[in-house]
Amino acid sequence: HHQALKAECLKALNEIQHHEALEARLLELKKASGWWGWGQELRDRNPQALAEARRRLAEIIEQHRFEQFVFFSQWQALKEYAHEKGVLMFGDIPIFVAEDSVDVWASRENFLLDGNGRPTVVAGVPPDYFSATGQRWGNPHYNWHYMQNDGFKWWLARLKSAKLLFDVARIDHFRGFEAYWEIPSHCDTAMEGQWVKVPGHHFFETIQQSGINLPLVAEDLGIITQEVNHLRERFGLPGMKILQFAFEGGPENPYLPHNHIEHCIVYTGTHDNNTTLGWFHEIHEHVRQYVCEYLHASPHEMPWPLVESAFESPARWAIVPMQDVLVLDGYHRMNVPGVEKGNWRWRFDWSQMPQGVNDKLRHFCHFYGRA
Repeated sequence: HHQALKAECLKALNEIQHHEALEARLLELKKASGWWGWGQELRDRNPQALAEARRRLAEIIEQHRFEQFVFFSQWQALKEYAHEKGVLMFGDIPIFVAEDSVDVWASRENFLLDGNGRPTVVAGVPPDYFSATGQRWGNPHYNWHYMQNDGFKWWLARLKSAKLLFDVARIDHFRGFEAYWEIPSHCDTAMEGQWVKVPGHHFFETIQQSGINLPLVAEDLGIITQEVNHLRERFGLPGMKILQFAFEGGPENPYLPHNHIEHCIVYTGTHDNNTTLGWFHEIHEHVRQYVCEYLHASPHEMPWPLVESAFESPARWAIVPMQDVLVLDGYHRMNVPGVEKGNWRWRFDWSQMPQGVNDKLRHFCHFYGRA
């Protein structure tokens, strides 16, 4: 069994990780520069320059490969343990990759870049409720025309490696598979940009026919059009319902629990939201009153009434962030969209677990048939 696991892990260290180990060492040596600053031969992946770098850095490259092997071995053991307990690993696939990533360096043809390997256009979203100037993420955009012509090979490899890690995966910024917001790379904000269509139907047909069989959930938040909904529905992908978005706009609001359908996943909030307690203290007084009236709750009971309404929803799965289980305020939120620094640092200790939480969650599971 251990040998089979070892073989599976080594298989996972495919060609991209071969590049990754080399890139990691070169980044360490070159410090501040991305791969486009390594000199023309390495930047353009001249075979002799790559062979020479691999020979020169052989020992350190092996160390990186070994570290990855250890990670995969430990992850697979954790995943198997979870399966024995009836627990699935629910992962995440960010839609974009970083400009200085090995993905871009090792397969430049899949991205919209200039002759020096720099993006001509970058990703983001236009101005909306969250930001007056939009969000300029700065990731390079895919060359969808090239990808379509080669059968989306890069994406299929990415999904295959995700399948090794996860049982189910949320596909980030789903609307970007119908059309994406393209910002000229010289622009400092996302205000100047345009929507560009993507061969999304062909893309998801290819995934369905690939035999990878990784169940996907669509992160269908943001500017969602009929075309985006049609794409999601055609391929049977469940969408997301965020309860913190439910209480403005009246009884028709699609995030209110009475408007949920079974084929979706309900969250009190995601990593991009405040904690439920933080959100509840931030919203306007009239919205707070509506929340309490809708949930038949008093303010001091929060966040539990919102947590319970997630369990009560007809949605197939209910997901509650750990910060809400621990009854934590906004200081403990995971991420603020559009803010570059200080995110994803939150950690917790089991000693923080309030008394009686297990019983409460167990009761919700049984009471609402989620056990």
